[in-house]
Amino acid sequence: MSEINLSSQQLKSEIIRSIRSALLELGRATKVELSHKLTYSFPTISKFLMQMVDTGEVAIIGLDESSGGRRAIRYAYNPNFMLGLAIFLEKNETTFTIYNCIGEVIKLGNMPSILAEDVDELVKLIESEKLDYPQINSVAIGVPGAVNNGTIFLIPGYEQYKDIDLKKHIEDKLSIPTVVENDMNAAVIGYMTQLKLKQDISLMYVYLGQNGPGAGMVINGEIVRGKTFFSGEVSFVPQYNDRNFIEALSNENGELTATLQMENKIDAISRLVASITAILNPHFIIFNGDEIDTVVLNQIAERSAAYVPQEHLPELNVSDLKQDYLKGLQSLGLHLLISQQADNQP
Repeated sequence: MSEINLSSQQLKSEIIRSIRSALLELGRATKVELSHKLTYSFPTISKFLMQMVDTGEVAIIGLDESSGGRRAIRYAYNPNFMLGLAIFLEKNETTFTIYNCIGEVIKLGNMPSILAEDVDELVKLIESEKLDYPQINSVAIGVPGAVNNGTIFLIPGYEQYKDIDLKKHIEDKLSIPTVVENDMNAAVIGYMTQLKLKQDISLMYVYLGQNGPGAGMVINGEIVRGKTFFSGEVSFVPQYNDRNFIEALSNENGELTATLQMENKIDAISRLVASITAILNPHFIIFNGDEIDTVVLNQIAERSAAYVPQEHLPELNVSDLKQDYLKGLQSLGLHLLISQQADNQP
């Protein structure tokens, strides 16, 4: 392909992406309104809008009232033209959603975990859903491990996924644009998206986990991944002379009473809260509501004040991790859908 043709294709894709984004943001618009918003000429907007109408990506929804001249045609994006598939892999289950371009859930699925299976079991799941929903044009996958641009380099207990470029593997097998994200990064994205938190907010989302604890961090509205994408691996945080965080939460000999176990857990979590406060001083620390109730949360807040002056402590909240996780994956997948190349659509 020549440089001229490549440039032309890039321009075409950029214009279509811009129209797609504008219609999803505005809900409905005329050619004039789109031309003003996007600063493309009226003939350019008209040309590409008609192409999108012909493919079914955009629909004509009616005419504006006449102001003395020709009535303007109003357009809207077809939210079901492309669909996204979000999958999160956990020790006990595999959950997925299929959703459209405005985030409406078309299907919610749940099945026994395939995390312990070969990676191609995941490929089969995606392939099966794609057969039922051919409009699927992005896949977002969440994993309980550390991820570097699609490659999983730390995932304790699931060696078959370690050092696999899962993004490339899925795209090579199925030709579907794919994003792979750490579970807690996805959850913190979903939490912020649902609450529409301000961009200057800093927070940490902590999950004690089926596969060990982890955390997602946001500083000034941006996900923190770190130099080697290792941020959030709080299992390794030293807490006592001979134990790190995951060891402090574990009961290896089984001799502790339930009450004493909870006391130990509260102290370990409180020490983590104190460490996060001293290093990041975030606005919020969020916990999974299925793991910590409000009574325990209050005890953690009280104990944390023994390690850090209370006025510096963040607000401690609980949330629905599963919901946040799926919303975060959907947000990542929606970005892929909106950014689709013009020649990579259904």
